[in-house]
Amino acid sequence: MDVSFLSTPINLFWSLLIALALGLIIGIERGWSQRHRSEGSRIAGIRTFALTGLYGGLCAALAKDFSSWLLGFGLIPLIIILAVAFSIRHKESNTVSITGNVGLLITYMLGALAVSGEPVIASAAAVIVALILDGKPELHSALHKLEEYELDAGLRLLLISIVLLPILPDKGYGPWQAINPYEIWWLVVLIASISFLGYFAIRIGGTRRGIMFTSVFAGLSSSTALTIQFSSLSREQHSLCPLLASGILFSCGTMFPRILMVLLVINAPLTYQLWPPMLIMMLGFYLPALWIWFRYCDGETNSVKTQRNPLALSSAVFFGFILMLVMLLSQALTEWFGDTGTLLLSAIAGLTDVDLITLTLGRQTPDLIEVEIALAGIFIAATVNSLVKMLIVIFAGDRSLSIRTAPAMLGAIFLGALTIYATHLA
Repeated sequence: MDVSFLSTPINLFWSLLIALALGLIIGIERGWSQRHRSEGSRIAGIRTFALTGLYGGLCAALAKDFSSWLLGFGLIPLIIILAVAFSIRHKESNTVSITGNVGLLITYMLGALAVSGEPVIASAAAVIVALILDGKPELHSALHKLEEYELDAGLRLLLISIVLLPILPDKGYGPWQAINPYEIWWLVVLIASISFLGYFAIRIGGTRRGIMFTSVFAGLSSSTALTIQFSSLSREQHSLCPLLASGILFSCGTMFPRILMVLLVINAPLTYQLWPPMLIMMLGFYLPALWIWFRYCDGETNSVKTQRNPLALSSAVFFGFILMLVMLLSQALTEWFGDTGTLLLSAIAGLTDVDLITLTLGRQTPDLIEVEIALAGIFIAATVNSLVKMLIVIFAGDRSLSIRTAPAMLGAIFLGALTIYATHLA
């Protein structure tokens, strides 16, 4: 029996049901937030929002069969009703809030979107709308606590990331095509973002929890950027050195499980051979970090200066310039001394990044290069990268910070070298 003719009505039925449900999601929040008002005093409640979502879905369904103009014309009576209701409400209570009206218009559009073939996007948007409407007290409270210089810092961060970064060319310039503006500015944005995130994490969660949260975040993206930022901060606030040292070690140690996760996705057999030295080096960073944390960072640090620039843009630009020099030097070494193989390339790559060489060697093993060479290359890159971060701490950070972090970094590298020698070279 041919039942294909049933597919369209069934799909339409479920789409309209989703449109109704999306209206219910937003309507439940609106109804709950206005539950103390007397019946009839609200412009729109749970039933109105649910019916508006269904109304948007029906208009979209009719627009498919007749004309897309119907979707726009369907908004006209809704806008007229909202305008009349707002006028009456304004005369009675002298209020000018239009949040509920905007919510109804969005509900109409979400119902239409669900029937037009995008139910997942419409559902996600409905949940976000409900969360925004429900977060009114928190949003208003945060707005009252926000300082002008913090808002300026946030806008500058959006400027350098959303406006400037996408328009920069992602290709090489200069000698040997070694200078990539996009990659350099990406590091600037990353360092500035960690500075911004760390500022508000410390302000909201306190110094102790805020620094640790920032370290975890940076360890999953760029521990080098966090090392730069925390080293610079240690010179400004000496009392934070134990906390900053623990955060740097914890963030740098996270690089090693990140390497293993990347390899697990692209080359699982290589992961099984590399995990012993990576695990040892991770523990070499984590254990001193935990010891410093519990030994020197017990309790909240109350003497911290929180009124500082949330966006360390000048430091980020300076280290972006340093990255440009490193890119140029790396390419110059390759051109001047020739291609001495994968190990030299790994050492050069480790000056700036570990993920790129990890992906490259993982994909080339074992078809193009031997497993032993790939293991040594990834280990060399991780070692060089750790040494670079140690030098950043020594030259850019406070002496107290260097004393706490440099020995632990050297110890972790030494233990990792012993492990890879015992497992693969002995």
